[in-house]
Amino acid sequence: MKLILFIGFSLVFTLKVAVAINGADLLPYLHNPEPQLQLKNRKSMDQRIRDHGYPAEKHKTITEDGYIITLFRIPYSNKLQNQDAYRPIVLLQHGLFSCSDAWILTGPENALPFILADNGFDVWFGNARGNTYSRNHTTISLKHPNFWRFSWHEIGYYDIPAMIDYAIATNGQNQKSIHYVGHSQGTTVNLVLLSSRTEYNAKMKTVHLFAPVAFMSNMNDKLVRTLAPYLGHTNVYSALFGSQEFVPHNDLFMLLAYNACGSESILLGLCTSISYMLEGEETNTNRTALPLLAETHPAGASTDQICHYMQEQQSGYFRRFDFGSSKNMKMYGQSTPPDYTVDQITAELHLWYSDNDDLAAVVDVEKLADLLPNREMHHVEDPTWAHGDFTMAMEAPTVINEPVIDIMLDYEQRHGNER
Repeated sequence: MKLILFIGFSLVFTLKVAVAINGADLLPYLHNPEPQLQLKNRKSMDQRIRDHGYPAEKHKTITEDGYIITLFRIPYSNKLQNQDAYRPIVLLQHGLFSCSDAWILTGPENALPFILADNGFDVWFGNARGNTYSRNHTTISLKHPNFWRFSWHEIGYYDIPAMIDYAIATNGQNQKSIHYVGHSQGTTVNLVLLSSRTEYNAKMKTVHLFAPVAFMSNMNDKLVRTLAPYLGHTNVYSALFGSQEFVPHNDLFMLLAYNACGSESILLGLCTSISYMLEGEETNTNRTALPLLAETHPAGASTDQICHYMQEQQSGYFRRFDFGSSKNMKMYGQSTPPDYTVDQITAELHLWYSDNDDLAAVVDVEKLADLLPNREMHHVEDPTWAHGDFTMAMEAPTVINEPVIDIMLDYEQRHGNER
């Protein structure tokens, strides 16, 4: 949420600077920006990976309900030259308002994907429907309201299995299962998948949930607690807010943010300082990565994803989307949404959580853990460790990344060539 405020500030500030520099009305530039503003094109994720000396691939797959999903891949490590060796598959899934870029912003020495590649893994990055990289459908126009009629349930039920099956097929080493890492919403959608399509438990080697979000009654985020009484129920507010794009994508504004906070921008110091201030208590954040975060985020989402989380906060349940009693009867055969049966999840789950997380409260994480038959808890002892620190903290390599990779490597050693 703080990130969205920062992006808004950056865009407004950039527009004001443009006015000051040009001393003219901005409307002509908005209609035809390229010749006058000379904006540099934004880098795609595969370009960012290659800039660090790693091989990168871009792939597309289609979900059962027709959404076209973009995946990125680091197939092997240049350092190891292991393209012909066995490389276990890892899928990393981003959080709400985010995209795959978030995983690599702290660079090759600190970011989990690069370290995974250098430990011999085949690293895949998912992008949920509706974000920067997954804005197409086989039959529905992006501009049609039906395109945005999805919550994180559909991401878990359709997008994640499509990604898993595609990665396994493309890897070409007859692997039958993968390792999974999700952050925030990336944890929610995994729980949706494994409880709703239980056959996918067999396709998971180890599952790592960073800041797991399922139950939300005790979360402390002030913005969510303020909006949830209005958007977390079936009423006029949620009806007006729902089923549309949140923070609509605008090529010009995204280019302005990219150029304002790019590595060669004269505004780079300002971007870093403002974003750091807006991070508030998240003092562990790697400051050098914040301008890159501003270049790539927010990445787009459906307002129904937000409403679904608001419903969770208000109800105290982890369950399907609430359409109201009448439509619930048509959809589910009952007046209230059914709970996700997380007690049916058999995959090896690792829950990574902390005390200073405004969105994943310890009590709520423990409530989830009590229902899971096969899980291990990993509590971050640092009392300042916050929600975004799992991917952006300076200490993430030692606190999170190394232990996660050790667990994966131990699994591979124990299970040998089972794959």
